[in-house]
Amino acid sequence: MLSKKNRLNKATVDQIFKTGRFLNSPNLTFKYILIKDQKNPTFSFITPKTSSKSAVKRNLLRRRGYAVLKNKISSLPLNTTGVFLFDKKSLALFGGLKKKNYNPSLNLETEIDIILNKLKK
Repeated sequence: MLSKKNRLNKATVDQIFKTGRFLNSPNLTFKYILIKDQKNPTFSFITPKTSSKSAVKRNLLRRRGYAVLKNKISSLPLNTTGVFLFDKKSLALFGGLKKKNYNPSLNLETEIDIILNKLKK
C-alpha cells in the first residue's frame, strides 16, 4: 500500500474526473491532472464492478497496482495526481496466481511502465 501522503482523497478524484486528461494502454487507463506546488505525487487505483463482481478479486487488482507503483513512485514528477482505472479484461491478465510461464504482477508492471513513459514525454 502507498503511504498516506501518496494517496488521493475523494474530492481530488472527483476533480480528476471532471477536468483531467487521460492516457491509455491496452488494459489500463490513467486519468490525471498536474497540480503546481505539490510536494508528492499522488495516485489511486479504481477497479469497477464490470471487471469482477467479487470484491475480493477487485481488491486483489488494486493491491497489485499499489505494490507495483510503490517501487516507481520516486521516479515520477512531483506535480502528478492521477487515477488508474482497470479495464473489463484486467482480471484475466493481472489476477490469478503466479506460475512458471505467467506472472500477473509483471504484466501489470509492463502496462504501468507504458503509461508512465507516455506521461514523462
